[in-house]
Amino acid sequence: MSRPNVIIFGIDSLRRDYMSSYGYHHQTTPHIDAFAEEGVLFEQHFSPSIPTTPAYANMLLGGDCFDTNVVSLRHKGPIGQEHSKTLAEILGDHGYQTTCVGFTNNPSSRGFQHYLDYEAWMPDETGKCPKAEHLNEVAIPELKRLAGEEQPFFLFLRHMDPHSPYLPPRPFERMFYDRDEKDPNNSSMEPVYQFKPHADFFKSWMPEGVTDEAYISAQYEGAVAYMDACIKNIFQTVKELGIEEETLVIVTSDHGETLYEHECYFDHHGMYDNCLVVPLILKFPGKLPEGKRVSDVSLIEDIMPTVLELLGVSMPLQGTGRSLLPFIHDEETEKVSEFYITECTWMRKHGWRTPEWKLIQALEPDFHFKPMTELYNLVKDPQENHNLVDEEPEVTALLKQRMEDHIKKRERETARENPMYTNTDYHGLGTGPFKTSQEAYDNLYLGSIHRARALQAKDK
Repeated sequence: MSRPNVIIFGIDSLRRDYMSSYGYHHQTTPHIDAFAEEGVLFEQHFSPSIPTTPAYANMLLGGDCFDTNVVSLRHKGPIGQEHSKTLAEILGDHGYQTTCVGFTNNPSSRGFQHYLDYEAWMPDETGKCPKAEHLNEVAIPELKRLAGEEQPFFLFLRHMDPHSPYLPPRPFERMFYDRDEKDPNNSSMEPVYQFKPHADFFKSWMPEGVTDEAYISAQYEGAVAYMDACIKNIFQTVKELGIEEETLVIVTSDHGETLYEHECYFDHHGMYDNCLVVPLILKFPGKLPEGKRVSDVSLIEDIMPTVLELLGVSMPLQGTGRSLLPFIHDEETEKVSEFYITECTWMRKHGWRTPEWKLIQALEPDFHFKPMTELYNLVKDPQENHNLVDEEPEVTALLKQRMEDHIKKRERETARENPMYTNTDYHGLGTGPFKTSQEAYDNLYLGSIHRARALQAKDK
């Protein structure tokens, strides 16, 4: 009997709290909601190392940042340990056809047999970019080709609709907004345009004259809803190809997104929960229960070992990720309650998250002039707006110690220094750590859509 197929929707920048399947007040994901009703939804799934490159490395290597040695978007050098294999490489060794759509020339997408690309950045003559439709034009023919072969397949799809620039086509542009986005009495966009490091990027895709931040946030919602409608096309193709019963389908994301929160406008930096919370939904008819919701914490590195177990591929674990099947089947297993978090693209910070507390510790001054240490009570202040570091010195000290103990433990286990300490040229400027926030503010620059796109793909 042939092994099952697997399709992973590895959506970029999709925060789970903006999905109606996770309780969002707007119906942004009706088709994914219906998909979730036929599968298993993990309610507390997190991506601890942001943004793109480290997050996908964790997902596709099945380990944390110590296992992958990846913490920066602009990662240089190999990934993983000497003999580590990506999910694509493992499945290729087991007779799978492997195709990756929309994630070429990134270190974390190593090992696929075929790479296909699509336009996911530049607006068309209408000023919009139908990213998910562009993906479908490439992915659906490839899905049909793969399904027609004798070997099983692994198809990885990286949707970019929730990733800025948010450019959903009509009618999704106005689906969640019906006001005057150029109201002269609204000044909420002023701090966005005044943030010099990203201002030119924003101006390269935001309509001229927009004064209301809610309009831009609504473009994110509309982009998610538009993508959801296009994903339904792929669900339908799987159904009409007659391969539903033999195909594991996963909907997930690499990291979340910041909209108007924390002064980290319309991007995915800052280790606040809006960047760490991501969806995880699995459907495998006859192999996984329908309508199951799992409330236990799961991490992005758990995806790979879960896939391998469901596909019947037996091999030793090569990282901290563990199969989530015991959680799905309500079996006794060790649970995660706290974990190490990192970011290393626009700011170099790490921290420690527990069910009640979040510690964020900067390793150098950041370009937002934020405090070097931040502490939030996630129960009383889930939006993370009130820094308690001065009011709770004992909690701060305790979390720092737990974080440092974890770092030392993982350094011993992997025989390598914490990559957060070695990636001092994460910004690509060749100048080492910033000495002041003003220096960071003056030197970090995103630029146009073209420049932003170039940061996403480096030579392997």
